[in-house]
Amino acid sequence: MDWLGPEEWQAVRLSLQVSVWATLLSLPVGLLVAYALSRWRFPGRQLLNGIVHLPLILPPVVTGYLLLMTFGTQGVVGGVLEQMGVVLAFRWTGAALAAAIMAFPLMVRAMRLSLDAIDPKLEQASATLGAGPVWVFATVTLPLALPGIMAGGILAFAKAMGEFGATITFVSNIPGQTQTVPSAIYAFLQVPGGEGAALRLVTVSVILAMGALLLSEVLSRRIARRVSGA
Repeated sequence: MDWLGPEEWQAVRLSLQVSVWATLLSLPVGLLVAYALSRWRFPGRQLLNGIVHLPLILPPVVTGYLLLMTFGTQGVVGGVLEQMGVVLAFRWTGAALAAAIMAFPLMVRAMRLSLDAIDPKLEQASATLGAGPVWVFATVTLPLALPGIMAGGILAFAKAMGEFGATITFVSNIPGQTQTVPSAIYAFLQVPGGEGAALRLVTVSVILAMGALLLSEVLSRRIARRVSGA
């Protein structure tokens, strides 16, 4: 990427860092929530489903503001974390948190659809042979749901790469610290002569997004064939 300037490359590198961490940290939680919504029946299940999908319908700026009020240094959670030496607001770690929350609904939805497609009789058959719930999940449910899990993770990564509204509200737009690719594009468009840099970053965004979608499709098909024994 020699055609990218130092500031542009810095934004790309930070976006990749934020997106990778956002995806990795939210995967276990996303799988647990998707499994709970797919398999368990409990009071408040619909409320949980609504909360999970809330970032999809709320304006991203609202989500960012709520994060600032909660995880900022004056927030209920942020104040406690600050005493422990952890600061999220106006840090790249806060950008990862914002990206993870905005991408979480897409991840959970892909995983839940994959879990819903599994025939419960397969899990029941394994249980009747003496397998415990954890073993059934590890040997039957998880392998069958793997295409959806992979697809959810990759879609979440792509969404995190493009996150702007919640991120800029929660962590601002600080070059080298919190300026991701979308924030950098916005900043370049605000100054005369910045259109060229913005266009280069737009091109990088399109390439990464399309690459993630294609990778998701290829991996899903390959894993599906392996699971089916084809």
